[in-house]
Order: sequence, then C-alpha cells, then structure tokens
Amino acid sequence: MQGIAASPGIAIGNVYLFNKETLDIDSKPIEEGKIYDEIKRFEEAKDKTRKQLEAIQKSISETLSKEEFEIFTAHMMMVNDPTLSYSVERYITVNKLNAEAALDKSINEIWEMFQSMDDDYIKDRAIDIRDVGTKMLYNLAGREMASLAKLDDEVIVVSTDLTPSDTAQMDTEKVLGFVTDLGGKTSHTAIIARSLEIPAVIGLRDATTLLRGGEMAIVDGNKGIVIFNPTIDQIEHFNLLKKNYQVGKKELQELRTLPAMTLDGRKVEMAANIGMTRDVKSALKNGAEGIGLFRTEFLFMDRATFPSEDDQFNAYRLVGEQMEGRPVIIRTLDIGGDKNIGYMDFPKETNPYLGWRAIRMCLDRPEILKNQLRAILRASHYGNLRVMYPMIISIEEIRKANQILNEAKNELSKNGTPFDNNIQVGIMVETPAAALNAESLIEAVDFVSIGTNDLTQYTLAVDRGNEAITHLYQPMHPAVLRLIKIVIDASHKAGKWVGMCGEMAGDARAAILLLGMGLDEFSMSAGSIPNIKKIIRGISYKKAKCVADCVLSMTSSEEIVQYLDDLVL
Repeated sequence: MQGIAASPGIAIGNVYLFNKETLDIDSKPIEEGKIYDEIKRFEEAKDKTRKQLEAIQKSISETLSKEEFEIFTAHMMMVNDPTLSYSVERYITVNKLNAEAALDKSINEIWEMFQSMDDDYIKDRAIDIRDVGTKMLYNLAGREMASLAKLDDEVIVVSTDLTPSDTAQMDTEKVLGFVTDLGGKTSHTAIIARSLEIPAVIGLRDATTLLRGGEMAIVDGNKGIVIFNPTIDQIEHFNLLKKNYQVGKKELQELRTLPAMTLDGRKVEMAANIGMTRDVKSALKNGAEGIGLFRTEFLFMDRATFPSEDDQFNAYRLVGEQMEGRPVIIRTLDIGGDKNIGYMDFPKETNPYLGWRAIRMCLDRPEILKNQLRAILRASHYGNLRVMYPMIISIEEIRKANQILNEAKNELSKNGTPFDNNIQVGIMVETPAAALNAESLIEAVDFVSIGTNDLTQYTLAVDRGNEAITHLYQPMHPAVLRLIKIVIDASHKAGKWVGMCGEMAGDARAAILLLGMGLDEFSMSAGSIPNIKKIIRGISYKKAKCVADCVLSMTSSEEIVQYLDDLVL
C-alpha cells in the first residue's frame, strides 16, 4: 500500500489495531432551568482537559524537544480559546443543547473551517482541534480514552488516525512504527513521530480495513510504503534497507553544520519553511541557514478578531532573534478565497483559487497590510527580516504594496521607532503571468521566490486538491520547468537572487535539476534539509548544469521523473 511518508525509517513487526470508541452524542434539548448547569459542566470539562494536557507535558518533557512540548501548550490555548467557549455557550443558551452536543457542534465547525483550507500546514492543524475536542467530550461523558501508553509486545500500531496526544504518550519501547488511514505530513502527529524517530506512513485511507491484528507488516517511512504478510525475501530485503538507513542517518547528522556546496565550489543557501514561531528550533536543528518562508496565516487563524500589530510584532521579533542574524523572509498575509477566516466577510466564489485572496485582498483592505508591514518593520530592528508579497501578477501590485510599505516606514520614522529602512522586498512567483513577465517584475524588487505548488496548478489548470485529477498534478511537467528556468535566468540577468519555497525545493529527485538551473536558495520543510544538502554536496555544478540541460530538452513528465530517479535513488 502506498501512503504518505510521515516519519522516516523502517519497521518490521506484528500489527496492533488501535480502535478508539466513538462517543454517541445525545442532542436532545434541555430545559430552560438547566442552562447554567450545562455551562458549568462544560467549564469543569475544560478544567479537567487542561490538567490532563499539563500532565502529558510533564510526562514527555524529557522525551520531546521544546518544539514538540509546545504543541501541548497550543492545545491548552485551544481549550481556553474564547471563540470556542462563546460558541458552546451560545448553543447551550440559544439552541438549548446540552454541553456535549454544543461542544460537538462547535468543534465540528472549527474543524471544517481548517479542513477547507488549501494550505496543507494549516489544514493539518484540524486534527489538533479534533484531539482537544474529543478529550473534552470524553471528560463531559465521564469516560476514559484508549491509550498506547502501556503495551505488552513490540507492535506496528494501525489506526484510523492518531492524535498528538496518542503519539506523545506512545510506549516508544514497544511501538516499532505506525500506520493511519488519515493525516498529512505536516500534522503535529507526524512532527512528534519524527521527533520520537518512529517510522510512520499515514493517509492510507483503508489500512484499518486491509490490515488485521497479529499479522506481520513492514512500514517503510522513507517511501511511504506498507507491506502486509511479507515474504521471507521481502523481510530480508527490508532488514538490509533498515541497516543501511541507520548508517545513512548518521552521515546526514554529520552534514548539518556543513555548507551546501558542490564538489566544484558553488554554494547555495539552505532555508526552512515555517508556519509558527516554535518551528524555528527544528529549522536550526536541521542546519537551516535562514527562513525562506514564514507563513503568517496561522497568526490570523482560530481567533475571534485580527491579531494586533503588537501580537504580530512579538511573533516576528521572536523569530528574528532566534535566527541570530540569519535571513527571515516573512510572507504577507496569504488568505482569502478558499482560506477564509471567520471574522472577515469573504465573498462566495465559484473559483476561489482564482479569486479574492493574498495580495489582492490585502490591497483592497490596505489597513490589514499596513498593520502587518508596520509589525514586520518594527521587528526588523531585532533581526535580519525581509518582506515577501504573495500571488503577484503585475508591476502595479508591487507598486501599490510598496507604497503602503513606504507609508508604514514614514509613520514609524515620525514616531521615532527604529527599523531597517533598507529591508529587502521580494515577491512570490506563483502564476504563469508572473513567470513570463519576470524580467519586468524583478526590476521592482530585491529577490524572488518561486512557489511551485501554485505555479504547477495554475500552469497545468489542475486543482491540486481534487483527488479525481491528482495524477495530472505534475511539478516535473516540461511547461512548469521551463517557467522556472525563465524566472531564474531573468533574476540573474537583473543581478538578483532567486529562491524556491514550494514543495519541489525539498524533493530529492529535483535537487540536482534545480541546482543546475541556477537556483540560489532552497527553502523546504526543516527535516528535508540534510538530505538535499547531501545531494548537492555530492555533485559538481558543472554536472548539474548538464543534467538541467538534458531535462529541459525532454518532452514528458514521465521521462523526466524516470531520468531524475535514476540519478538520485
């Protein structure tokens, strides 16, 4: 079975089916006189859940890093979220629902909002909402949740999904690996699995149906493969792969502090994509030389109102200080269309991917953009920060955004607030329009970063979230690669540097190709950095350029992928 490679490594063992009981929610109306009692029950469940999360934090404090530890701090913030409490109390007082039904409806509404987002990082936060909500529901019902804390034998855990709480409390001496039907690579469950170094494959859809308790299985967390009832030859083969993986892992750890430099001396920058301030630790741990993309959307999510300028300033300052002079590229708010927030009135759109989003929304609501730019500018006094505008398609948009940036600078200057007056400004190239007009756009900025996720779907007219046509979503399509080459060449002609912050930057099979095309900066999920660095350090720039020339002459995605696989794998 092919799934998502969530946590690297290989595990071989017997299957343990972890089935969690589903609570039946009784939604019959309550009497007027019971409203206070139901609100009180909800508050007591909140308090009990908070104490449970504190206990989990305490129990894992020596096992997980601060990054993973703080996941449960975020969970406690969800428990205390005034938006959630308001929603539950409204359902109780207005709709006369009992506490269980009110909480269930409120959690489902928040969960659906997060699930509807296009950004995988934000979408994967939905499971955290579900985790916290389920805990509170069990506490309301006076029931105890199933746990993986105590197991009798070494096993491969198979479940519909695993929450961060399930994963953090696993008996790591007994859990060899795990497999789930649901989940994404950027979910907190996957993050914790990688921290605990437990091989994991997720998003298999029907693993719990096909796998039976007690039968043998192989979990290949490197390639996202699960084999059930393996043959003797397969077991021997994967035992050898497991041994080789351990040797290779040690080699990668030794590379973390070394530069990403080719055999003939060309150096490129290795940067990390982050979504929250706590992601910085993982970036530095994996050898990131900068932050190539700070997605600021999460600062605006799961709130009742816009974050204040000070809220944003504190987050940007913290990241800048933690990176200690290394560059931090902060993308301005990329929300709207399919990524809505509850406190904004977004129009209903037929084609949200092509709609009122990102820089378009921010230029229509300049107070939102100026507030964010003021916060970034103030924080630039404490770190090497840069600004990046998303979804740019014209020079007019850059000029309007820069005009708002200059207004923010003038306001801060009048107040005597220190900031970096020469802060670098860049754009994301995510559309064919921006790529084909790159030569003109680049004259107005200091750098560009290629967002291959959107560039691919817009170039190929393929909705990357549509499962029916997911096979058509091909980042290695010749048209996409030629647009990337156009952007890189235009940037260098103008004397500007060019980076990439889309998924392709962290794809091992694309590393040599992008290096040969002349990419200056690779920004990716932190865990991918050591492997991409190893590939770059193992080839000459001269050879990489030959590879790029060869690939750009090819006419099909299949031919390109096969050629690159043969080089890297």
